[in-house]
Amino acid sequence: MSKRSSLAFPPARFLLSALIVLALGGCQTTSLEDVTGALGGKSEPVSKADARSDMKPDMDALRERYRAKPSDPAIALEYGKALRASGQRAQAVAVLEQAVLAHPSNKALLAGYGRALADNGNFQQAFDVLGRAHSPEDPDWRILSAQGAALDQLGRNEEAQQYYASALKIVPDEPQVLSNLGLSYMLQNDLTRAEQVLGRAHQRNQNDVRIRANLALVLGLQGREAEAEILVKADLPPDQAAAKVAALRQLLTKKQQQRAEK
Repeated sequence: MSKRSSLAFPPARFLLSALIVLALGGCQTTSLEDVTGALGGKSEPVSKADARSDMKPDMDALRERYRAKPSDPAIALEYGKALRASGQRAQAVAVLEQAVLAHPSNKALLAGYGRALADNGNFQQAFDVLGRAHSPEDPDWRILSAQGAALDQLGRNEEAQQYYASALKIVPDEPQVLSNLGLSYMLQNDLTRAEQVLGRAHQRNQNDVRIRANLALVLGLQGREAEAEILVKADLPPDQAAAKVAALRQLLTKKQQQRAEK
């Protein structure tokens, strides 16, 4: 990232962490996937207590299946995904790492392991592992987009944008990829281009809360807070809308404070 953009804009990790609060509120997970939609859609957020209560019987059964057949790649992958979904990120990495060591050419396992690494904050390793999960002859747009998201977390925005461009060649105007690309431009402080791209993403999927959060932040950063708040509050109960507006205002305030300190 250039000196200019780093002075004008908070670090990528700060902004992405803050976007989690804005986009997901009380959701149980706060992964890279949740923020940018890099790896596919998720259902509407639920509370931690409800999520863990609903998941416990499945987790217990999966744990027993995994213990009975730890070398089965399909079971390891399913168990790893469940651990990620329940917020047990380090354990998910450990389970999938062992599975990949036993099955180093299994691309589904490599993809799952890469996603778990990204969830756990191991972005460079995630990028490298995800690169082994597909090939130039058979590229996977979801993995290309996830690699871009990892690069954005590392502050390598221009490289990230090349990966999003490759993904968009496969799935033109895919909202998940457009959202990632818009966020990448935002991290470079190119707010005009970020708004254009995120606007396209929002037009194609107006129900995705992550896309709305990204677009709202871009609008707010341009001083258009009223528009941003309308977008954030769309289709939400009053209490949730108020919480998300408060999160947006807090994020914008932090950004202004950082700029003042510079």
